[in-house]
Amino acid sequence: MKKIILSALMLIGLAFTAQAQDISKNALGLRLGGNNGFGGELSYQRGLSKSNRLELDLGWRNRNNYENSGYDDNAIKLAALYQWVWNIDGGFNWYAGVGGGVGNYSYDVKNDKRYSDTFVFAAGDIGIEYNFDFPLLISLDFRPEFGGNGYYKNNYGSDIALGLRFQF
Repeated sequence: MKKIILSALMLIGLAFTAQAQDISKNALGLRLGGNNGFGGELSYQRGLSKSNRLELDLGWRNRNNYENSGYDDNAIKLAALYQWVWNIDGGFNWYAGVGGGVGNYSYDVKNDKRYSDTFVFAAGDIGIEYNFDFPLLISLDFRPEFGGNGYYKNNYGSDIALGLRFQF
């Protein structure tokens, strides 16, 4: 029994060390999703260690006649996530992260009043990425966001996004 437990612990330890991979120190690009209007975000990743990084995303929008309702809609959002990165094989990695952010939105009805509010949210992130031999990183991820002080319906919003980042 002791040999089985010791063997299992050694295999788990080996799996975690085998998955560690050097990640780029910096990556800058776009995160393109469809999360209820914040379709594009400027994205920056900063490597903190061999398998951890910080991601900062800045999204904004400016829409007229939002969903044919007569509203003008403007919003800005900053998200920050701490991510863990594990190697799958070669240039393929998967990652998961937690974090949060802050934003501001405003809208007005034509010839009526204007409404504005600031919101905070908690976020998670899980995705897969491919690190090319040249300095390009492409990713696909899912990000749920909770909170939003009324910005999100039922205080929940999420999106699936494609990321394209230049590594340096």
